[in-house]
Amino acid sequence: MYRGMRVAVVIPAHNEARLLPVTLAGLPVFVDHVVVVDDGSTDATSHVARRRGRWSFEVIRHPVNRGVGGAIVTGYRRALAVGADAAVVVGADAQMAPDEMASLLDPLAERAAEYVKGDRLGHPAVLRRMPFVRWFGNHALTILTRWATGYRHIRDSQCGYTAISREALARLPFDAIYPRYGFPNDLLARLAEIEARVLDRPVTPIYGDEQSGLRVLRVAGPIFWLLVRAAARRAARRHPEAAPALRGV
Repeated sequence: MYRGMRVAVVIPAHNEARLLPVTLAGLPVFVDHVVVVDDGSTDATSHVARRRGRWSFEVIRHPVNRGVGGAIVTGYRRALAVGADAAVVVGADAQMAPDEMASLLDPLAERAAEYVKGDRLGHPAVLRRMPFVRWFGNHALTILTRWATGYRHIRDSQCGYTAISREALARLPFDAIYPRYGFPNDLLARLAEIEARVLDRPVTPIYGDEQSGLRVLRVAGPIFWLLVRAAARRAARRHPEAAPALRGV
């Protein structure tokens, strides 16, 4: 428990048998419940996860890959079911510093926000730590996400290290959120629609020798379309008289 909050950690994992043990070993002692969502892995991810339970712990396996967003939503549903007050998403690839989790939870405990995102782009060593293609792509997508959602203060829309309150989870339309690359952008758009308060908190960019499965050209189109649709929904909320013309977007 952290500052009176029961904390669940959601770990989406796809073929992460090598790094998942590192991630689990580093989780803070205040974590109450861990949900590892094996998203259709073809390696020993589920087996490795089941050997590492020192908390209230469960492994949920998707028979087929649903995408990182689909795995996170599965974890969010379980966080609600076990009575968590806050759910923190931690990648299985050991790219998130466990000792920075408290800084994500503090705004929730203080009722200053319902959703807190890690911000890697403001780190003083980001250009040395983050591959340039990712740095550039994250900046571009953040600018578009600001425009689409109205959250003009966010600085790293793509960071997956996040914390969300139970109240916000209970109001999100899980079935409507895009499940694959683009999930963090669509989630921010859905949070804007329920008028959730969103804050950034600095986190350290961490990259190892693992190979990313991200293919920029393949995902750029779908993410751009998601953001156009989010912007149209936002415009409809702000200008109800124009809503009929925007319904097809």
